[in-house]
Amino acid sequence: MRAMLAAERSCAAASTSMFEGDFNDTEAHRRAVYALFKANDARCDGRVFVGVSSTGVYCRPVCRVRMPKFENCSFFHSAAEAEAAGFRPCMLCRPELAPGASNADARASLARRAAALLRERCSSGEGVEQLAAKLGYTDRHLRRVFEDELGVTPVQYLQTCRLLLAKSLLTDTRIPVAQVASAAGFGSVRRFNHLFKERYRLTPTQLRRNKSHAFDADGIVVHLAYRPPYGFARLLDFFRARQLEGVEAVDDSSYARTVRLEGAAEAGGDVVGWVRVENEPEKSRLSVRISESLLPAVSQVAAYVRRQFDTDCDPMAVYEGIRTVDELVPGAAVCGTRVPGAFDSFETAVRAVLGQQISVQAANKLAARIAETYGTPVDSGVEGLRRLFPTPRDFLALDPIEDALGELGVIKTRSRVIRELARLVVEGTLDLVPGADIERQMETLLSIKGIGPWSANYIAMRTLGYTDAFLETDAGVKHALPDLTPEQRLAAAERWRPWRAYANLCLWNSLG
Repeated sequence: MRAMLAAERSCAAASTSMFEGDFNDTEAHRRAVYALFKANDARCDGRVFVGVSSTGVYCRPVCRVRMPKFENCSFFHSAAEAEAAGFRPCMLCRPELAPGASNADARASLARRAAALLRERCSSGEGVEQLAAKLGYTDRHLRRVFEDELGVTPVQYLQTCRLLLAKSLLTDTRIPVAQVASAAGFGSVRRFNHLFKERYRLTPTQLRRNKSHAFDADGIVVHLAYRPPYGFARLLDFFRARQLEGVEAVDDSSYARTVRLEGAAEAGGDVVGWVRVENEPEKSRLSVRISESLLPAVSQVAAYVRRQFDTDCDPMAVYEGIRTVDELVPGAAVCGTRVPGAFDSFETAVRAVLGQQISVQAANKLAARIAETYGTPVDSGVEGLRRLFPTPRDFLALDPIEDALGELGVIKTRSRVIRELARLVVEGTLDLVPGADIERQMETLLSIKGIGPWSANYIAMRTLGYTDAFLETDAGVKHALPDLTPEQRLAAAERWRPWRAYANLCLWNSLG
């Protein structure tokens, strides 16, 4: 226990202000960041990169190469910024695996929301103009704020995302180079080869030579790094308790599910397949195996796994913000706690509605009946994965939905809520993805008759990455804080902003 508490104090020790502003503004700032690299501090992974002038390479804080001299180092906030300065990625620590900005950071500005979307959609083949439109801005405005805050243009950032994705596929798979180029969002193999050689000073074929490959007949493997400590077992416990039969399969070491991504640009329509997630704690990363059918949308699949498993969380900042939970429930605040997100946002929203005022087990049964009756059969080849959850359009096709779902045991009021959710998603009024305007999405959710504050906050926490959601009326929170009224719980939670969702998870986990 002493060792655990010491580790938790250490986790919160580094000042988050160190990562703000220009890393190279003063020698003192540079030396402070240099010390993080010297310590190989994985908790800072993805928040800072170092460019080494003597080698022309940039690295992550976890890199195990010989430590460069201080005077040869320059520091950057992103891989794109390092590449714009003329550095190429390290082949050992592989910057393409680094975790991204935490959810709270990603909402801080348009530029960071745009960066997250560019990373997620880089394999779609969409250009900056199309991605800017998804955010509701012109590409000119996006370019201006992007350069002001991140130091590179959106096009430079998008190119880096595509090149790093391609580098990952070249390193970890045997996919032909032409397919790698297409999967990474390049419309031309010739353009891909030229840009790759220009940036990385070797061809894709030269990079692949003599590399080991994490590939076999059972799908393609990609890796997603996280900042330790990381409560993977707790996440599996959460998903196992809510396992949707036919759609999900959770065992003691992995999570798997069927996948349907609608309108994948490069595929020219929907792509269907499966994904399995396992932990590699010794390397501080997740191993994500996906079916080859999902290759056209590999960056989206990776982004959805990141949000579901909260890999971009900054555990130091979170623990610093919620450690006073221990004053109410001793030992509840655990550094490394993650908020379980959603791979399929609409599916999660439907299940939240089904779970209103009934047990988790009862809600699971209702969701499983819906998937079995109205979901699409799929031959995944993976034991336990045989159905795709119905899409919003599938639900809108049920007429009347009250009768269709009523036969499965869903009461009329909840059937109507599900129909309204489906309608708003299809119309585009409701956009349940991280980076969306949370206030606007919460207002839309609360405007639906039958969705109150508990449901809206739960849905926002799971689908929008809303780190400040708090469920003061939740039964689990009530059991963890039995001596407080809902109003008193909400008042107590003010100290935990903007990380109240993590405090909520700590309270749930404290119940054992």
